[in-house]
Amino acid sequence: MDYKEIKSLKTVLTNALNIVIIPHKNPDGDAIGSCVALNEILKSLGKNSNIITPNDFPDFLKWMDKKNEIKIFEENINKNIKLVEDSDLIFTLDFNSLSRIGKMEQYVCNSNALKVMIDHHQEPDNYADFIYSDVSMSSTCEMVYHFLDKMSLLKNLNAKIASCIYTGIMTDTGSFRFPLTSEITHNIISKLIKHGADGNKIHDLVYNNNSIEKVLLLSHTLSNIVVKKKYNTAYMFLTQEDLNKFNFKKGDTEGIVNYGLSIKKIKFSVIFIENRIDNIIKISFRSKDNFDVNKFAKDNFNGGGHINAAGGVSYDNLNDTISNFLDKLKNYKDNLCD
Repeated sequence: MDYKEIKSLKTVLTNALNIVIIPHKNPDGDAIGSCVALNEILKSLGKNSNIITPNDFPDFLKWMDKKNEIKIFEENINKNIKLVEDSDLIFTLDFNSLSRIGKMEQYVCNSNALKVMIDHHQEPDNYADFIYSDVSMSSTCEMVYHFLDKMSLLKNLNAKIASCIYTGIMTDTGSFRFPLTSEITHNIISKLIKHGADGNKIHDLVYNNNSIEKVLLLSHTLSNIVVKKKYNTAYMFLTQEDLNKFNFKKGDTEGIVNYGLSIKKIKFSVIFIENRIDNIIKISFRSKDNFDVNKFAKDNFNGGGHINAAGGVSYDNLNDTISNFLDKLKNYKDNLCD
């Protein structure tokens, strides 16, 4: 956003009373962290601010919402539609297309509220009145920090807000090791710690708070990993029976796909997860170096994301989806073996 847009948005923010904040469907640490942080800031300004997430979010993130203030759209649809309809301003965080919010899309589209996008994914749609999009940023939480700076609101930072922003940056950077983790990112982390973010405690809450079923699910998934040396690629899969056997809960498979990249010479890692309720195969893609999984997902599996981290979906069965993937993989041999 340029100076004129920032000045205009400051005026909008001053005048807005009823505000809704929305993350993407199946929100992760960056989505929840950025929403809660922004919500706390807005409430400190006296705004009637509400977070509405399209569906539930993982248990290991619920410490950020101790008062259970986050509203789950699908759990009280009529009430949440009313909040969207009555809003003056809607913030959409950590997604670049309204298709990412599922059934909420039509109500956000029809709302007369001004809309603000804060997001770091590639190729954003043009649905918002104010767009703060930067693919060079490590996370939406890092962008929220900069947004607060632009709005002259960093003075409202407290330990809870700092902890939420820290969480989003930590989870989206793979604990500060992914390529977009910059000097600026680390400088922000330093400032968050000064404001009360306890990195050790946050890491423990997010990564060392697993159920035994989640650990066994990880073990099972890694036991079926397949390595295609010809393509420097590894993939794994989970059937609906696997998920049921290990009492799957939302968030239990998060991060598993990254294990493929820990194998020597592997440049591309994929996990296929069967979901018979929605009748889809959910796919996560991760890569190293310059292999663009955003383009791979977009061209082949109705998806997208970042250069090194993206998601996709297939409407075929699991076996056919994997077969299709392996067939498509042949077209990328030169990119994966350079």
